[in-house]
Amino acid sequence: MEFKENVKKAIKGNKDSFTIIIQSRKEKLYRIAYSYVRNQEDALDIVQETVYKAFISINTLKNPEYFDTWIVRILINNSINYMKQNKKVLYLEDEKSPKMESYNSVEYLDLYDALNRLDDKLKTIIILKYFEDLTIREIADILGEPINTVKTNLYRTLKKLKISIGEEE
Repeated sequence: MEFKENVKKAIKGNKDSFTIIIQSRKEKLYRIAYSYVRNQEDALDIVQETVYKAFISINTLKNPEYFDTWIVRILINNSINYMKQNKKVLYLEDEKSPKMESYNSVEYLDLYDALNRLDDKLKTIIILKYFEDLTIREIADILGEPINTVKTNLYRTLKKLKISIGEEE
């Protein structure tokens, strides 16, 4: 309940409350941004831009319970815009995201290559579902899509990915 109260205060202009809610979500925001750009500095730039945009427009947020959905949507849009502007696809570095450590480097590169070839919306669904462990409902809320549309896109995309990385013929 404390989080929701801080969001309400932030909407009314309380800077300290805004700082508190951002601090509680910064790791999640960074992980999602990193899933898109695969580079620490770029991910931090995207998070910084997201926090700035959220700060200047938090007064437009009508329901405090939708803060997470609202800020993740801003982050996703910033990530996609950043990738389009910079034409960066994949960094070949030793860093791996925490949830990807079980893959060897060839599987890792194949997976990210296949992900980067996906349409932005499909890539977003995969990142939110498997990198951030969000539910189908949460993903649907973030994307503003019906649940069944998200499910259909998820399963079609998984099939594409399996074919792309050679797990299914």
